[in-house]
Order: sequence, then structure tokens, then C-alpha cells
Amino acid sequence: MPALPATYTFLGPEGTFTEAALLQVPEAAHADRVPASNVNAALDKVRDGSAQAAMVPIENSVEGGVTATLDAIAAGQELRIIREVLVPISFVLVARHGVRLADVRKISTHGHAWAQCRLWMDAHIAHAEYVPGSSTAAAAVGLLKEGCQYDAAICAPLVAREQPGLAVLAENIGDNPEAVTRFILVSRPGVLPPRTGADKTTVVVPLPEDRPGALMDILDQFASRGVNLSRIESRPTGQYLGDYFFSIDADGHAGDARVADALAGLHRISPATRFLGSYPRADMQAVKVEPHTADDAFQAARTWVEGILRPA
Repeated sequence: MPALPATYTFLGPEGTFTEAALLQVPEAAHADRVPASNVNAALDKVRDGSAQAAMVPIENSVEGGVTATLDAIAAGQELRIIREVLVPISFVLVARHGVRLADVRKISTHGHAWAQCRLWMDAHIAHAEYVPGSSTAAAAVGLLKEGCQYDAAICAPLVAREQPGLAVLAENIGDNPEAVTRFILVSRPGVLPPRTGADKTTVVVPLPEDRPGALMDILDQFASRGVNLSRIESRPTGQYLGDYFFSIDADGHAGDARVADALAGLHRISPATRFLGSYPRADMQAVKVEPHTADDAFQAARTWVEGILRPA
């Protein structure tokens, strides 16, 4: 009996930028692709084994981190990031046929999409009220449902093309034509992707205690070993006011001596540190490593210390 195709899930519905990101993964092209209603639902499908992996957004070049993903992946059963994908973002304004731009009073879309189109909105329909949507695609499809409470939606051009009941009122309405969203493919823990020399490592580090220098102690684990950070964001744990964790992307792979040493240092000062994965960078830009932080430098230092401790 032939093996059943793997199942991948993504933040749905169909036609979202997240599905476009998933379609960039070669092994997902011929797999079953199942949309999820929200980030937590997508990750839960991975945790319970009903999906091999989930594609979810984690960062936008305009709005920064996607908090729903940062929070969901930091808690619960551990997961691993195994790949990242970058998707250029463009938006269109759609409505039912017969609706004119002058008729639009309420617009629905995802919060990140609305934030990326605010200048265009202020310039063309400043009076329009924003109605939050679970995703850009869901907002667009919702226009075709009976009793819809808004007049237009902001979505991807793909959604507009796939929904014959919708008309495009305006194209390229994003405020930044270079906008990009970063997506991550998340699976259950397993063998790490091999080192490529152009890798990224993601960790979640709870603040051990609220005191002067606590954050500096965390940052020093990377700085003293020559590990660059490409992203660091603080998020509340939800336990009580002032209790935070830090979501961090570091250049390099856990298999690199300098990164491994930094991870060990993090665990010493914050034992609840959560390793979320080492994986290839989407842009494949090689990580610059100073000679004194290269693997052979760490090995030479260890050999030197062992020589000191070894009996004559």
C-alpha cells in the first residue's frame, strides 16, 4: 500500500500569504495542505500529530513581530523551527461588484495588513472604519457572505483573482512597496537541519529576575562569544505585571561552537530557556565569524586548558 501524503497546516483560509509561504516548501507541494483558523490551532495540529508541520507568520518588516506566534510557540509542548520563508507583501482593496470606492464605510482585514496600508487609507478614504479580521483572506471571503457588516476588505491579489464575486477597487495600496513578511515552518522536535554556514537560531529566554543588569546578562552571553542578534523582542508571560520573556534570533547554528557556548551560558543564568531551533536563513547570507570566535579557536582554547590541567 503506498504511503499516505504528509499533511501540512497553515494559518488559513486558503489564499493567505501564509499559504503562499508554504507553497515555497518543495515537500509541501504534493502534500495535503489544511488551513487552520488561527496560529494556536495550526501549532496544536503539529503537537497532536495530525500535521507534520505548520507554516505561521513570525515577523513583518513594517510591523515587527507577530505576537500571536511569539506567544504560542513560547508556551506549551515544545516545537522546533526547521525552515524560514520570506514573502514580499502587496495588497489590494476589494469589494462586491457594484460597490464604489466612495461607498466604502467599513473595511476588514488582518491587523498587520491594516497597519501596512494606513497612509493609503488616510489619503483616499480617511473616513473608513477598520473592522478586525482573522486574516486577509477571511476578510475578503466574508464580503460574499449574507449579512456581511463591512463594505470592503484588504487582501492579497491572489484572493481577489480566485473569488469571482469580488471586484478590485484599488491595487498596490501598501505604504511600503518593499514590505516582506517572514514565515516559519514548525515541526515536532527531532534532528536539527544540518549547518549551512548561513543559519539562524531562535530561543525564548525568560527574565530570571527583575533587577538592574538582568537583560545585560542575557545579551552578554551572545556578545562575549561574537554571536550577532538579528531580532530581540520582549513579551509578557501573562503570569503577572512585569514578568517577561525575550524572543531572540541569533546568527549561527547550535552546532557552531560559539552558539553552543552561548546557549550553555543562557541555560546557566535562565534554566527555563527554550530552544526553538537552528535552521537555514531564507536569504542564505553567510554569517560573518571573527577568527577568535570560529570553531577552531574554541577547540584550540579547550586544548590549551586541558593541557594546563593534565598532569605533567
